[in-house]
Amino acid sequence: MFRMRVYRVKGEVLVAVCDSDIVGRTFREGELKLEVKESFYGEEEVGEEEVKRALRNATIANITGSKAVSLAVRIGIIDKNRILYIEGCPHAQMVVI
Repeated sequence: MFRMRVYRVKGEVLVAVCDSDIVGRTFREGELKLEVKESFYGEEEVGEEEVKRALRNATIANITGSKAVSLAVRIGIIDKNRILYIEGCPHAQMVVI
């Protein structure tokens, strides 16, 4: 399962999605810090199909966690060579220009 929130701002569609089991955790590596906050990623759990639909319609995406990032790679919106790992947690962002 995933947590996901969709933001619509000035014509942009930002999708924030993460693995449900990492909500509330903070990952640190060097000077990097990644906080997986429920206030950003959402309170409701959603399934894979809903995440796929949202990511395909996103103009901006913030994707965190092994399952969420793997799904984004599988559907072709994230290049597997562009994934950032912070304390072992995969994180990727996507912007449609």
